[in-house]
Amino acid sequence: MSKFNEMKAGLKFLLSYCLMRFPSQTIRHHLIRSWGMKLGAGSLIYMGAEIRDPHNITIGTKTTIGHNCTLDGRGGLQIGNNVNFSSEVMIWTMQHDPQCSNFGIESSPVVIEDYAWISCRSVILPGVTVGKGSIVAAGAVVTKSVEPHTIVGGVPAKPIGKRNENLEYTLGNQGAIWFV
Repeated sequence: MSKFNEMKAGLKFLLSYCLMRFPSQTIRHHLIRSWGMKLGAGSLIYMGAEIRDPHNITIGTKTTIGHNCTLDGRGGLQIGNNVNFSSEVMIWTMQHDPQCSNFGIESSPVVIEDYAWISCRSVILPGVTVGKGSIVAAGAVVTKSVEPHTIVGGVPAKPIGKRNENLEYTLGNQGAIWFV
């Protein structure tokens, strides 16, 4: 990577870092949309989120992204409608290849389908699809795709239950515009 590209990437990260701590949800959402993120109506991104390559991220309607979440768009990230991310969730679409002799990078998109609930401090790794209505328990590390309406937990995450399939709730639009 050239010095110019390193400086550009560093500046982009710094701007994103500062922007996502700005205490106006309306201004944050306007700016991240101007950077190319597709953010559906009624969706909320709370303060402190770390967003990498927003132009590769699509978030559906009425979805809530909690405080201090990491959304890695470098490999492509698609989040559905009425999805809830609790605080400090990390979604990674790029990682180092542990089998590569020169510590190379591998990338694969992540898909989070409608009505999923990703609980606090869980981690979802590249190439994973979290099925419709699924729940990822707090602290879980998801290395493989999750079937619809399945509850997973642990490290690595494994099925621990099933969820009701009749989900009709609507998230987002809590009304606050400052300090969220």
